[in-house]
Amino acid sequence: MSGGRLNGTVLVADDDRAIRTVLSQALTRAGCRVRSTGSASTLWRWVEDGEGDAIVTDVMMPDGDALDLLPAIRKKRPELPVIVMSAQNNMLTAIRAAEVGAYEYLPKPFDLRQVIEHVERALEGARTPEAASPDTGRDEGLPIIGRSAAMQEVYRIMARLMNTDLTVMINGESGTGKELVARALHSFGWRKQGPFVAVNMAAIPRDLIEAELFGHERGAFTGATERMAGKFEAAASGTLFLDEIGDMPLDAQTRLLRVLQDGQFTRIGGRTPIKADVRVIAATHQDLRGLINEGSFREDLFYRLNVVPVRLPPLRDRVEDVPDLARAFLRKAESEGLPRKAVSSEALEALKSQAWPGNVRELENLMKRLAALCADDVISLADVEKELAARPSAVAPDVERGASLGASVEAHLRAYFQLHGDALPPPGLYDRILREVELPLIALTLSATRGNQLRAADLLGINRNTLRKKIRELDIPVTRGKTLM
Repeated sequence: MSGGRLNGTVLVADDDRAIRTVLSQALTRAGCRVRSTGSASTLWRWVEDGEGDAIVTDVMMPDGDALDLLPAIRKKRPELPVIVMSAQNNMLTAIRAAEVGAYEYLPKPFDLRQVIEHVERALEGARTPEAASPDTGRDEGLPIIGRSAAMQEVYRIMARLMNTDLTVMINGESGTGKELVARALHSFGWRKQGPFVAVNMAAIPRDLIEAELFGHERGAFTGATERMAGKFEAAASGTLFLDEIGDMPLDAQTRLLRVLQDGQFTRIGGRTPIKADVRVIAATHQDLRGLINEGSFREDLFYRLNVVPVRLPPLRDRVEDVPDLARAFLRKAESEGLPRKAVSSEALEALKSQAWPGNVRELENLMKRLAALCADDVISLADVEKELAARPSAVAPDVERGASLGASVEAHLRAYFQLHGDALPPPGLYDRILREVELPLIALTLSATRGNQLRAADLLGINRNTLRKKIRELDIPVTRGKTLM
């Protein structure tokens, strides 16, 4: 560690005198002026007096919790970066630190060099922005990245669920990170010592789903040449993640409901009950209430699974998270053997301006391509614009004004298929596309008829009962007197 490269006053607060001493000495050698204390009240007095250019503080202090103090610090001096440390190395503390606006969260024991690096970035960031947006690494170590308001609500729900066995339903578009949330709930919960078993309902042949979940005895059906344990047994003492639950066939839904109700199951062809010692987390990109109305998903199973719903926002609703995500993906690419890259502020602004139909997964793929193809150490605006122009999701061609609806739909579908590359989109494409067309068609028709359902049904050429059913399925608000916008 080279000495004397930093310039600024750092306030160090920690109940442990030895830690204060080590931090103070290291920061002093790096060129900082240091004031240290073991008291939250003294730290607050210094903040009120305008002292310090950055703070390094432990969470637990003898006279208070630093995270409880942080909102007041942010309000009093919003430019003052606060680096929080804690021996409580879990996601709950990290989430709390993110919610109250900590500049960085570091678990104890910490690497002194890492602390110095974060202090350096905090001091430099508070004075002069660099050409390349600084890689703060604020979300490093967290399984889920994002400090946006949309993600804060997700974090709050997750924080209340960590050490419970409540069944969770995660809803979000493809590519939003539903499995990451499920894994975080497992990894930081009381079942973390047990296995995490993920099953994608859309990837299993429908006639094999029950055997996959519950196992089978030898001779239970043609081809069952030996006994096989199912995913429920494989996940014993841990978490079973049922992805794309909307694709589960009705017969399997009935068996799953029985397991959730009774807490036990039997293998196919078996008679001995087996305890279902698992936490179940389900996820879907589909509208399960719509599937219930269609008769393809059991309403009673929905309520069993939907004890605590978690809605993951699409990336377009959390664009302020794009810089942190982009930098994290570059770090990940580097760990996978790709060249180390930084990204310019202008390039990050360009990334934030995109719609991201493929969500976080699309952004990750783009950053990997940039890490592999960009010749310079810093990814520039020109590099990003070049890749954005060539990316599959940007292939959504400009449809000429006055083009037919069919041409518009074809352009949309071409871009959608190209977005998935060599893979195929999730099953259920027909219903999803029809739904996307039906919703604006019916909503705008109702708007044009000022909410008059008889006139709207006549205009659409369907009977009123069918219209009412569609309004319920699509959750369209109807207000008499509404005008077309």
